[in-house]
Amino acid sequence: VTNTTTKMTNGLRVLGTTGPKKAAKAAASTSKSARYYPADDVPKAKHSRSKKQNAPKVRASITPGTVCILLSGRFRGKRVVCLKALESGLLLVTGPYKINGVPLRRVNQAYVIGTSTKIDVSGVDVSSINDAYFARVAEKSADGEEGFFANDAAKPAVVSDQRKADQKKVDAAVLKAVEATPLLKNYLGSNFTLGKHDRPHNMVF
Repeated sequence: VTNTTTKMTNGLRVLGTTGPKKAAKAAASTSKSARYYPADDVPKAKHSRSKKQNAPKVRASITPGTVCILLSGRFRGKRVVCLKALESGLLLVTGPYKINGVPLRRVNQAYVIGTSTKIDVSGVDVSSINDAYFARVAEKSADGEEGFFANDAAKPAVVSDQRKADQKKVDAAVLKAVEATPLLKNYLGSNFTLGKHDRPHNMVF
């Protein structure tokens, strides 16, 4: 079956024909909806997010032993020692706790300034500390609904004995490296602050 078309040649209208390929192409270009619809709904495959994503790349200025400045969170303004990058892309840091009160914790590198000060942490063993180490354990409340709706004060966080032992073990090794460098202990114990006329974009950390 061919479709008839008209075209102008030397001012005269000429009747012509088009082949089935051109007719099909013309029908497709009209963006009309298809005339065939399935009787049943055909399920479409949904995009799956279960695929494992690669961890974010850590900045080259942040390596194990780098002294970093925290810019956000409870300990913002504190100087900490980076121990390693975890599988999730977060940084494992410590104060040490004895110097500035910052315990072993994970921080996002987006809220960290890496300084040029570095210490040797090759003797610090943190191989057993990973992201699962910081997972919270859900505690079941025995109070029921009455305890849930009661307006009681928030319960303080309980630090496990294992966490305390790991903190002492890691800080003991880090303190040896800190005390080997003059004035580094005072540097870690001081907070990072900016004055009225300070220009962070011109500073060299």
